[in-house]
Amino acid sequence: MATKKTTTSKPSSGSMAPWLGIAAIIILLDQLSKITISKLFVYGEEKVITSFFNLVLAYNKGAAFSFLANEGGWQRHMFTAIGIIAALYIIYLLKRHSGQRMFCWALALILGGAIGNVIDRIAYGHVIDFLDFHWQGFGHFPAFNIADSAICIGAALFVLDELRRVNK
Repeated sequence: MATKKTTTSKPSSGSMAPWLGIAAIIILLDQLSKITISKLFVYGEEKVITSFFNLVLAYNKGAAFSFLANEGGWQRHMFTAIGIIAALYIIYLLKRHSGQRMFCWALALILGGAIGNVIDRIAYGHVIDFLDFHWQGFGHFPAFNIADSAICIGAALFVLDELRRVNK
């Protein structure tokens, strides 16, 4: 009687190409939007779009919420290095876990955003921000860009994925 041969191999984790593609799309959208705003606006110029949203050309030499923006310039190199190291680590994680959809969506968004802002730091010495939301009575939220948005959405997906995994 013939027996069926079984193999015990690890399940295929899939390709990381889709995740790198998502990151590339974020980088492309981020850089195109920053180039467009830089061509249409002068530094500090504001255009009112709605009662709660403006476009503005702002430069951020620091990190989130302009953290360390007023330092002597060393922060540019530190935040660039952190962004590059984070991108390399994210690529490693994508390679190891490319089959975990939500986790990889989160990583791809964070990767695209991190690289988008690293490009700015290398090319200009600061990050170009242009999305300015504000609410009456609260004032203006710090200006941000598409890369920052991708990082925040990616972080939220990462938390959601962890919560989902813990509840299983």
